[in-house]
Amino acid sequence: MGEKENEITIVSNMLPQIEEHLDKINAHHKMVSDLTTPESQVKRRAFDGQKYVTLGYMSAMAYEHYGQWSWKIIRSGNIGDVAYEIHGRLLWYDKGIKRTGDMVASHNFQRSTKNPDQFTGVSDTLKAANTNCMKKAFNVYMNIADDVYGKQVIDITPEEKVLVKEKMLEAQFPESEIERIQLNIRKGIITQKELPELLEWIEKDSPKKKE
Repeated sequence: MGEKENEITIVSNMLPQIEEHLDKINAHHKMVSDLTTPESQVKRRAFDGQKYVTLGYMSAMAYEHYGQWSWKIIRSGNIGDVAYEIHGRLLWYDKGIKRTGDMVASHNFQRSTKNPDQFTGVSDTLKAANTNCMKKAFNVYMNIADDVYGKQVIDITPEEKVLVKEKMLEAQFPESEIERIQLNIRKGIITQKELPELLEWIEKDSPKKKE
C-alpha cells in the first residue's frame, strides 16, 4: 500500500509539468493545423473535383514537424470482390512522447471494361489502399493539410467575439453596424481567416477618427 501511495504522490507532484507538456503538444498540433498548404501541392480528383494532397507532401510535412515516424501494416485483405482494405499503424513522436495511431482505409478494385469478371491494375489498387490509409493517418493524428480536408478550426472564439465588440464600441460604431458584424460572425461568414482584415477595417474606418 505504501508503494502505491508513493506512486500516486509522484504523479500528483508531476501534474503541473504534465499539463504544461500537453499544452505544448496541443499548441504544436494547432500550429500544424493552421498552416496553409501551398497551392502547388493541392490537386483535384478528375471524377469529382475533390481536393487532395499527395502522400509525398504529407510525408515531408510529417518529417518536418514531427521528426522520425514509421508506418506498419497490421492487416490487409479483400472486402469481398469490391475493394482492398488496409489496417495500418502510424508511430510518431509528440514533443518527445512516443505515440501510435491506427487507421483503416480501402481502395476499390477496377474491373476490365471488356470483361467485367476480370480485374485490372490489382497491384495499383493495393498500393492505393495503403496510400489512402497513410494519408488519413497523417491528417487525423498529425493535422497535416487540415485546410485541404476541411478540418481547420476557423470559428472565431468567444474571447475574439468580445474583442471585436469592444473595439467597435471604442471606435464608436453605431449599434446597428456592431449587430451586423456579430450576425456575420454567428453565421460563419466572418471567421479567423477574416479576423485580421476585420480588425484593420475597424481601426481604419472608425467613426471616432472621422469626427
